[in-house]
Amino acid sequence: MKKLRVGITHGDFNGVGYEVILKTVGADGVLDLYTPVVFGDPRIAERAIKEMNLEPVAFNVVKSASEVRDDMINIVDLQLSDIGLNPGLPTKASGISAVKALDEAVKALEEGDIDVLVTAPISKEAVQSNTFRFPGHTEFLEARAGENTKADMILFDDNMRVALLSTHLPISSVAAAVTKEKLLAAIERLNDTLKRDFGVERPKIAVLSLNPHCGDGGLLGDEEQKEIIPAIEEAVAEKILAFGPFAADGFFASGAFSRYDVVLAMFHDQGLAPFKALARDGGVNFTAGLPWVRTSPDHGTAYDIAWKGLADPESMRQAVYKAIDIFRRRERFDEASANPLKKAHRTDRPDRPERKERNVEKNFEKETEL
Repeated sequence: MKKLRVGITHGDFNGVGYEVILKTVGADGVLDLYTPVVFGDPRIAERAIKEMNLEPVAFNVVKSASEVRDDMINIVDLQLSDIGLNPGLPTKASGISAVKALDEAVKALEEGDIDVLVTAPISKEAVQSNTFRFPGHTEFLEARAGENTKADMILFDDNMRVALLSTHLPISSVAAAVTKEKLLAAIERLNDTLKRDFGVERPKIAVLSLNPHCGDGGLLGDEEQKEIIPAIEEAVAEKILAFGPFAADGFFASGAFSRYDVVLAMFHDQGLAPFKALARDGGVNFTAGLPWVRTSPDHGTAYDIAWKGLADPESMRQAVYKAIDIFRRRERFDEASANPLKKAHRTDRPDRPERKERNVEKNFEKETEL
């Protein structure tokens, strides 16, 4: 099996990005599993190793991802003119470098020089400029992928998955974003990505309510009756296993989430607050719907502990492993889905044509039942 090249952006260099990256790529046996390709600055990496007393990492420094070696830990030198390290604080320099790393990594994805992308945390404030006006990675990657792309944020670990209908919206704008059309489209996309990227044959999707107590029959809001329930009903009519709406307050505490393959939350904190409380250090953020596989740790820049040697690399480590897993599943799904008629009409058993005909008929009946 081909060893994958994992592109890793350094994020905001004043945060915990370099620490969790160095602890991840410097672990024993990494090169047996994948080829790390860090988009950053070797000077910052060396300084991080010294100041935080980390295990040394021998980098192969290259100017472009096209020069990467698969038997080494690589760093694509962004050749930053202004480093200006200021640990614990977002700065203009750290924002510019974060955007440059992301831009170079996406170019490498587009050109096939890396296979998957893992992004270290950025400061959404520091990256804003005349050329970068996106709330975060998700929106930038969606725009970069093209007009017909709709990206979805899914947070997951080995026990649960949480998706978001709206991502980086102020709470005052959330209710207007909850429409039947948007919900139905999100449910359909989730159904597809769970099959393709997570290997779930018949996904069960739990949909949360927007209002307390599911609106209490309209007393606390009518979005459930007007938008959410009609969207679920239409999804069920399409033979999608969608359930709800469920009141969000007790859904996670009761463990009800464990009965579903994904939980669709209406807004950012409704889904992410309980997810992070339950997943703790092992959560991963996955951007579904892109032509590439992109994951990230489920934490932010953690300026309060930046450059102190205290950051836990587990979420970054899991982001790498999960990106590889999703890439492999997507490959297998796409291969299995390609030209199904050719697969149905097998040519390796010419002595049993009647068996071939029965299989084709059986496959058709099975598909129409789904």
